[in-house]
Amino acid sequence: MEIAEKTVKKTFSWPIFDETEVEAVAQVVRSGKWGNPDCGDLVEAFEKEFAAYCGSKYAVSCVNGSVSLRLALIACGVKPGDEVIVPPYTFIATASTVIEANCVPVFVDLDPDTYNISPQAIEAAITPRTKVIIPVHFGGQSCDMEAIMDIAKRHNLRVIEDAAHAHGAEYKGKKLGSIGDVGSFSFQSSKNLTAGEGGIVVTDDDELYAMMNSLRNVGRIEGGQWYDHYNPGCNYRITQMQAVLLSAQLKRLEAQTLTRNENGLYLNQLLEQIDGITPLKRDADITLHCYHIYIFKYDKTYFGGLSKTEFVERLAAEGVPCFRGYPHPLYKQPLFQNKNFMCYAIPDDVDYTQVECPVAERACSDEAVWILQHAMLGTKEDMESFAEAIKKIQSEV
Repeated sequence: MEIAEKTVKKTFSWPIFDETEVEAVAQVVRSGKWGNPDCGDLVEAFEKEFAAYCGSKYAVSCVNGSVSLRLALIACGVKPGDEVIVPPYTFIATASTVIEANCVPVFVDLDPDTYNISPQAIEAAITPRTKVIIPVHFGGQSCDMEAIMDIAKRHNLRVIEDAAHAHGAEYKGKKLGSIGDVGSFSFQSSKNLTAGEGGIVVTDDDELYAMMNSLRNVGRIEGGQWYDHYNPGCNYRITQMQAVLLSAQLKRLEAQTLTRNENGLYLNQLLEQIDGITPLKRDADITLHCYHIYIFKYDKTYFGGLSKTEFVERLAAEGVPCFRGYPHPLYKQPLFQNKNFMCYAIPDDVDYTQVECPVAERACSDEAVWILQHAMLGTKEDMESFAEAIKKIQSEV
């Protein structure tokens, strides 16, 4: 049986590295100074580099992007039973860390044109118990931060930007993560800036910095003694080896982001010409998009009724690095449906069985198709091959 030739013949690899990263890690190994903070000069150097890159005053590194959100929430002063507004179309950590802070995630729907949290839905969900908004810059596309910051100011709320997908991206010329009270990033393996694992928070607020720095270092404070612990923190520190990997990778990030941005703009032009395919709307306020995920909306009526799952399977078979995304919104997860909150102090009357976010549900079930970030580091010809793969599927159904 003859095997059909793929439309996309290139293999896209990630992470991108060379002997620079290998030698940087080797030097740390040879030094015998691996830890932090006893030998943490390289960690501190990376934190300063990343803060400067984001245009922020401070950065505090930690073990992963889930912990970075948790540090931010606790530092923002939340108390048990407080409400935190989050989108339902994101990774579980955006909401599960709210549970870990003994707070109540309040899920609000998305803007149908961007799949980012809707400012109108945020405003409608605010109650006297609301304390924090966590906008997620999903796929690297900025939320409407002007509207969100306006809401937060009028209601005296904190804003924690979940920028786990958004390294290097900009809104009105400002790096994402530097606009709210705190910006939280992940360095997990798939992320645009990676050391395999790790996370970081950035802020301009002196008090938030001091608390997050203490919480990630078992409650110690700057200037205190080694065995004096002032806050209920834990050891969330990264190692010297992670820090040098990240410093080396950071030197590549801006050029990679520019490439992703250019390819995303070009792919938008190509896909706009295909019936049944709609790229997400990109406003002029988004001055730089890092396309951690390139997302388009799929309409099966233009593809012979082919389900989204079947379409994505065919697209992958053509060689496009793609995924169908989340199978359902976060509030449909067993954690929330079954109220499996274990030791956390979530009020008994919290109930997610009646939550409905129609835009998020359509995105999960029928519409949203993802092209993965490493593919966006390809050439214009690669973007053309992605469009050709979609056209090929359409012509065959």
